[in-house]
Amino acid sequence: MNQNDPFAGLPSVPAFTVTSTSVRAGEALPAAQLSGVSGVPGGEDRSPQLSWSGAPEGTRGYAVTVYDPDAPTQSGFWHWAVANIPADVTDLPEGAGDDSGSGLPAGAFQLPNDARMARFIGGAPPAGHGPHRYFITVHALDIPDIGVPAEGTPAYLGFTIASHILGRATLVATAETPASSSPSGV
Repeated sequence: MNQNDPFAGLPSVPAFTVTSTSVRAGEALPAAQLSGVSGVPGGEDRSPQLSWSGAPEGTRGYAVTVYDPDAPTQSGFWHWAVANIPADVTDLPEGAGDDSGSGLPAGAFQLPNDARMARFIGGAPPAGHGPHRYFITVHALDIPDIGVPAEGTPAYLGFTIASHILGRATLVATAETPASSSPSGV
C-alpha cells in the first residue's frame, strides 16, 4: 500500500470532527459504499452519511471530498466532490451523492468525479492490488461560494479551496478486492 499523505503538501490547519453512521474510521467500507458501477458484487455507490462538529470560528461554507491516494494512477482517484455546502449545514444523509444530488442542501453541487460522473462512486480497488484508503474529508472554508464551475474537477476544487481552508475533518476507511475477484478498479 502506498503511504502517501494527500494533505502533506498543504498548509497545516486545525482539525475538527467528522463521524459517520455508514463508515467507520480504519475499517473496511460497507457494501453500500462500494461500486456496483465498477463491478463490485453488492456495491451500491451510495455516499456515506456524514456529521461534523467543531469547525473553526469564521467558517462560511464547506466542501466534502472522497479521495483514494492508493489507486494505480499517478494522481489517485477522486470518488466524490461537493462544493458550496452552507455554513449552517453539519450533516449529509447517506445517499446524498446520488445522480441527482437530491440529498444535498440548497446551493451545494457535485463535481464530476474521476469516472466523470457528478455523483458519488464507491470504492473498487483492482483485484489483488492490496488495501486502498478512502479519505472522506470535510473542509471548513472562509467563503460560502468557492466559484468553481459545476463541470470542474475535484482536483481543481482542491486547488481553489487550498487558500480558503480554515479546518479539516477527515475519516479514513479502507477497501481491498481479493486477487480472485475482478472489478475494474477505482
